[in-house]
Amino acid sequence: MATLQEIIKARHGEPWREQLRRSMKAKERGERPRVKMPELAPDYRSHSLNEEVNLGLSEEQAVYEAKRCLDCANPTCMSGCPVEINIPTFIKYIEVGDFLKAAQTLKETSALPAVCGRVCPQEKQCEAQCIHVKMKKEAVAIGYLERFAADYERITNNISIPQNTKSNKIKIAVVGSGPAGLSFAGDMAKKGYDVTVFEALHEIGGVLKYGIPEFRLPNEIVDVEINVLQKMGVKFEKDCIVGKTISHEDLQQAGFKGLFVASGAGLPNFMNIPGENLIGVMSSNEFLTRVNLMDAASDDSDTPVQHGKKVAVIGGGNTAMDAVRTARRIGAERAIIVYRRSENEMPARLEEVKHAKEEGIEFLTLHNPLKYEGDETGHVKRMLLQKMELGEPDASGRRSPVPIEGATEWIDIDEVIVSVGVSPNPLIPHTFSGLEVSKRGTIVVNNDTMQSALNDVYAGGDIVRGGATVILAMGDGRKAAAEMDKALQAK
Repeated sequence: MATLQEIIKARHGEPWREQLRRSMKAKERGERPRVKMPELAPDYRSHSLNEEVNLGLSEEQAVYEAKRCLDCANPTCMSGCPVEINIPTFIKYIEVGDFLKAAQTLKETSALPAVCGRVCPQEKQCEAQCIHVKMKKEAVAIGYLERFAADYERITNNISIPQNTKSNKIKIAVVGSGPAGLSFAGDMAKKGYDVTVFEALHEIGGVLKYGIPEFRLPNEIVDVEINVLQKMGVKFEKDCIVGKTISHEDLQQAGFKGLFVASGAGLPNFMNIPGENLIGVMSSNEFLTRVNLMDAASDDSDTPVQHGKKVAVIGGGNTAMDAVRTARRIGAERAIIVYRRSENEMPARLEEVKHAKEEGIEFLTLHNPLKYEGDETGHVKRMLLQKMELGEPDASGRRSPVPIEGATEWIDIDEVIVSVGVSPNPLIPHTFSGLEVSKRGTIVVNNDTMQSALNDVYAGGDIVRGGATVILAMGDGRKAAAEMDKALQAK
């Protein structure tokens, strides 16, 4: 049997893959149980706002898990990855102990591997297509391994910078520094373009910074990924609102030949029920942005957020989980998820639901708010809930919630956080003359090219989808970069 050193020496040719296959039989790989992610203890982490819950894999755990990969001749896992990461190759590099090469493989197609390893719903994407799942076994922990490889680079201070082709001097603008914008910027920089990202807020990262708490995605991790893009030549302009501070025409006059709009979906939806204007009722967008980006949970904050003791979060998605777990961490004695469907229909990641329950979050499913009532000062004090049951499936395939006649109940609360979806940021759709806009306020694009009705304007992420995952937004960014490059080179 070949030694590890011999295998590593041979890695640039196909034989190393064959040697690995022979070094461990498929049956032996398939019988290995999936590794468990180490976590902070629930009773401790539920009071810690900025410490990451998942602790990451050790080198031994990562190599163990990598050896579960069967290195399929037809790697179906890759078909589930919107950014087309070469999953079998990066995992095989981990198996032979070449962790830096694994990280470099990730960066060939992903601008944010450390981010995706934490927040991407792998269980619905790449891992759902793993051959182990087809054999009724647990998928290879692709997300855990992606995080491990990216973290290893950072921890050992061996961060690689992807190579760009020779500069073509063509200026490209990006609106928004969230996952779609950063992914697009990274790919265009690799292709030799002069890329500038315009961000409306005072921090780079978009939803990765303002929307996701540090106990799930530390800001340090996002900053490392952004620093790599800067070293690739990507420039960032903060506190600049495209459509207000500068216009589409201003960018054209400044010499920008292409524009990618990734301004997201930052307009919160409400339910339009009585009492939503009471003090203590807010959107999850406001709550999380103020806590994550403005340090509003601190006692000495200039603009402190309310520290409710009896907090209800309306909704069942990942953002709702982030909000309710944040409320718990800043002092809620009772924190409740109120969701109109059953837990089986809940769109949040299973891991987030698990973590929330471990941290003492209550789940009041098959309930829907009808109205809120306030005290003499105008502060919310209780809510009336309608009990629900599930009827026939709706257009999304989930069973529709139906009210149970006469079944209502009052619950005492002192804070309500509404997390029932978002709408696209309306600024660019309203200020870019000639854009085609849908009834939902999203920018209409050619799905094959991501090009809008304006020839120089492409768009992706939530401004097109109306609300989606980080990885789908990144996939849009990559597709738009490839298609814009084709169009510009054709000219």
